[in-house]
Amino acid sequence: MTTATPQTAPDEANPLGPESQFHARFDDPRWALALIRATVLEAAHPQIGAALLDNSTFITHPWRRLRNTFLSMRRMFDADPAVREREAARLNRLHTRMSGSDSRGRAYDAMDRATRAWVIATLFESGVTMCRLSGQPLDQDTMERMYAEYRSYLAALDGDAGELPEDLHDFWRYFDRVVENELENTEAARVILYRLFDHLPAPALLDSAPTLWAAGRAVAGPLLGAITVASLPEPYRRRAGLPEMPGAPTLMQGAYLAAGLARFLPGDWINAENIIEVLSLRPGSDDPRARTVTALRTRMKRASALLRLLTPLSGDPDPDPDPAPTAATGESRRTAQEFFRQVLDQTGDGHLDWPDLAAMARELSTRLDLDEPEETRLYDAFATWWRELQAALDTDGDGRISIEEYAASVPSLAGPALIRVAEVLFDATDKDGNGTIDADEHRTLFRTAFHRDLTTTDGTYGRSAFVGHFLSFMSGRRTSTLYDPLLTDA
Repeated sequence: MTTATPQTAPDEANPLGPESQFHARFDDPRWALALIRATVLEAAHPQIGAALLDNSTFITHPWRRLRNTFLSMRRMFDADPAVREREAARLNRLHTRMSGSDSRGRAYDAMDRATRAWVIATLFESGVTMCRLSGQPLDQDTMERMYAEYRSYLAALDGDAGELPEDLHDFWRYFDRVVENELENTEAARVILYRLFDHLPAPALLDSAPTLWAAGRAVAGPLLGAITVASLPEPYRRRAGLPEMPGAPTLMQGAYLAAGLARFLPGDWINAENIIEVLSLRPGSDDPRARTVTALRTRMKRASALLRLLTPLSGDPDPDPDPAPTAATGESRRTAQEFFRQVLDQTGDGHLDWPDLAAMARELSTRLDLDEPEETRLYDAFATWWRELQAALDTDGDGRISIEEYAASVPSLAGPALIRVAEVLFDATDKDGNGTIDADEHRTLFRTAFHRDLTTTDGTYGRSAFVGHFLSFMSGRRTSTLYDPLLTDA
């Protein structure tokens, strides 16, 4: 027996607008489980799995990836068609830059139409599945409306939705065929299931309590993995050799039921945007919620200290989450190895190559919400810097830079190309082109306070100061209250 969902009149002229089924369920807590499931099904596709491993920051910066994905989906379902068109154009530019080959020599291209259709298919199917697993299956009319919305989503990206069947009944045959014949036990899918949760870094809210986070992650990680595996289509689980854990189906249904009940909490408590923003806040931010975050962090530090006393997780003390800065500069130095792992290796594969610098350009472009030609100028500046780094540091000629090659380099790498990156970034941040960065422009890039983050006293941030701070961070291997949240935090 199906459970009806409150209906709103569909807007056929604007299927992705505020009356869509997507909007009705956007803050549904069950999406936390369903999106993990959809991501595994995406990563199990050979082309998507290869693109994720080569280009994505989902291993090293999962919270950043979550926030950017959330913002993109918000824009793609905005009531204003112009906002949707602009976001679709941005996504297409981003995907155009992602192509290559996997470990077996098979080519992948993020603009492949069939592959992009599979991404949309996993989101729709996981949305339907999350309702079914939580005991509230969608009725046929609601499913058809929702499917039409996701086809409109694909059409906004590709110009048409021809890669997905027009009829919902045909969609299920299409979905089963891809699961049966095309999905593989890819490395990217294995990383999400078995490594991502085990090594998931703390969000900014919890980064001052490493012991508390590690203890909770040690319990929650395997449970999330088991729940996700149990929710995957049985043909894929069989072909991929995924384990059948006793009790996992019951645990999975219990998790979806509990998440479903959470939707009856007050709206502000489960608002996805509020949750993501609060998790991302750091002390010192001028966001009104920062005071609450600071109080929570203080309590978590105490809980973490108590946990270390009662149940130490290892013989080694916890690393100091807030290394002591130098009195003169408010900064502290990193070793070459630390800087390589924390800043340069954005994709987490242990090497520095173009996808790492492209990930930096992508994050900066996303923060600044750049259009053309500013976005291409920023990517081009990073590409020139990559060629300069490769020429100087790639001593074995393998096309990438190892941590050993980087550590053996001269301490400063502030060459002309890096200076150019800083100048282009300044121009992109200085939206009004007046030669200085004001408080609003500053927050757009850094999402932090203005005066407290700078040593300037005239209320502006000039080009020379901006370039100097950027070079100090990128070449001097110094910590920075500005750039760490931008390029280092998860």
